[in-house]
Amino acid sequence: MPHHILVADDDPHIREVICFALEKAGMKTTGVADGAAALQAIGRRAPDLVVLDIGMPEMDGLEVCRRLRHTSDVPVLFLSARDEEIDRILGLEMGGDDYVTKPFSPRELVARVNVILRRARRPAAPEPADDRQFSHGKLALAPASHAASFDGKPLALTGTEISILKGFLARPAHVLDRDAVMASAYAANIHVAGRTVDSHIRNIRAKLAAVGCPDVIETVHGVGFRLGRCG
Repeated sequence: MPHHILVADDDPHIREVICFALEKAGMKTTGVADGAAALQAIGRRAPDLVVLDIGMPEMDGLEVCRRLRHTSDVPVLFLSARDEEIDRILGLEMGGDDYVTKPFSPRELVARVNVILRRARRPAAPEPADDRQFSHGKLALAPASHAASFDGKPLALTGTEISILKGFLARPAHVLDRDAVMASAYAANIHVAGRTVDSHIRNIRAKLAAVGCPDVIETVHGVGFRLGRCG
């Protein structure tokens, strides 16, 4: 079955370009012009991924994602007309999986959508290597089932955050630079800005700090990051 993608953007030309590119890549799309319509469409039929413009009138994309995360972990790819760090940070902290700035290349957007879909896909019969579970202190991670907990308390992590944590837990004694961190979550041919890496790390830290683990990922200045004590 082809993946179903919901595209929410108030600019009809941009919606048309995105839907055309995704359908050319073999996906099915539904386009809506505002945030309220996006939530209604998701309620009628859950998509496999949402392409969500941040700057929509009335209900912006950040608010749509905030409401969506109360009931769904559907992957979200944010769009924004501004290349500003605050938009990136807010979008990722709201539970977005990736971020594209307008103007964008339709081919790059399709590539990013495919990366997110591959990461979110749960194989029916995973190989043993894909079913590994990790633990470090009180932190436990089961990537194949998209589950994480700290001291028995479940964590609401996005697919990208799960993949990044898996990269640290698989190499607990290593210091990872930004390229190594994002290699855990993105295909090698996808460029991810350093600010996006930092936003994901900040979001993981905030979620772990909220359940009593403020030092899950430590910064090694001038080098990168390493796994903290985790209780």
